[in-house]
Amino acid sequence: MIDAMRVPDLRAKILFTFAMLIIFRFVAHVPVPGVDTQALAQAFQQQALLGFLDLFSGGALSNLSVAALGVYPYITSSIVMQILVPMVPRLKALSQEGEYGRQRINQITHWVTVPIAFFQSWGQLTLLRQSGVLPTVDFGFNLSTFSIVLSMVAGTMFLVWLGELITERGLGNGISLIIFAGIVASFPKMVGQGFLERDQAGGLLLLVLFGLAIIYLIVLFTEAVRRVPVQYGRSVFRGGQMQRQGGATFLPLRVNSAGMIPLIFAFSIIILPGTVANYFRNPMSDDMLVKIARFFADTLDPVNFPYWGAVFILVVLFTFFYTMIVFQQQNLAENLQRNGGFIPGIRPGNPTQEYLNRVIVRITWGGALFLGFIAILPYFVTAATDIRALTISSTSLLIMVGVALDTMRQLESQLLMRNYEGFIK
Repeated sequence: MIDAMRVPDLRAKILFTFAMLIIFRFVAHVPVPGVDTQALAQAFQQQALLGFLDLFSGGALSNLSVAALGVYPYITSSIVMQILVPMVPRLKALSQEGEYGRQRINQITHWVTVPIAFFQSWGQLTLLRQSGVLPTVDFGFNLSTFSIVLSMVAGTMFLVWLGELITERGLGNGISLIIFAGIVASFPKMVGQGFLERDQAGGLLLLVLFGLAIIYLIVLFTEAVRRVPVQYGRSVFRGGQMQRQGGATFLPLRVNSAGMIPLIFAFSIIILPGTVANYFRNPMSDDMLVKIARFFADTLDPVNFPYWGAVFILVVLFTFFYTMIVFQQQNLAENLQRNGGFIPGIRPGNPTQEYLNRVIVRITWGGALFLGFIAILPYFVTAATDIRALTISSTSLLIMVGVALDTMRQLESQLLMRNYEGFIK
């Protein structure tokens, strides 16, 4: 970092990134009008879905600010577009048109973000209104409700704009850094809760050890790759003669190529039924609908093991689903054949694609089981330490470590381009 600050253009990029993150933190504390702060804090204690959404809002939802949605609608839109591109022929053809196609798909992603943000803001406000957070707001198709929804949608698009400015003029991926900044901003509160638990010193020490072990495993699996050997052979006309050139390299296939996306999918799906069921459960009623709602609310409670078992299964399934979709979009076999590359012992074309599919399925088992383990680890950590006020969010750690590694990797490449030694020895 010290070497980077000595380079004028890198120093400008780093300072610009910090300035954008400071603006984000200011926006995260601008509340919408008519908020009952005590009822808001109580709602976060009762609703697990709100805590999950607050993660991607960078803590803005806990303040119910104009940026309460965070960048979650944009993330949802990006995931939807990644799934639709290989399925819709027009989008698939557009993705193969180089830089122009990439810009068009990015533009469509922004358009899809707006309606997603609109409906999500309406849903969040309805959820919070039932908890008494907005007692003075009259819900309906009126100007006051529309203005709050519009301000939250505008806040989301403003954060997306900040993220793109960071990506373009700063350092690292802007959207990821905004989420990273929100997670880091919650650390002082977590440390304060730790001091309140000072009578459980043994549990706190064990919690810290668990956290360090999780970070080590995340780094290990994030950087783990399967190297598939590749050879290149092509004919070059030189000196009036046709000469054969060759070379050997490898194709790196990541063990955890899906990143945090399966965790987002799994928690979004598993939290929603229990949250909806809580609004239909009535202890004084014996209606069949109420009994079903009570069953879902009790079964999908984060304190019960069935909740975490369902999370593990969903994470594994979504890891395979998302990895295969992204892998098919890369067209590795076609690109290898076009560049004169081949895998030793494997014929080019379809046999190469089938071989790579088998390899990616085998190594994805490791990534899927790892993500499933990371997802359910908070349950076992809480049971071992008996500290519920400091439940480790392994999803947060996965995001933080991934963003930090990516940012350091970009900074490393910038330094190496300027003939600096860099960080990696």
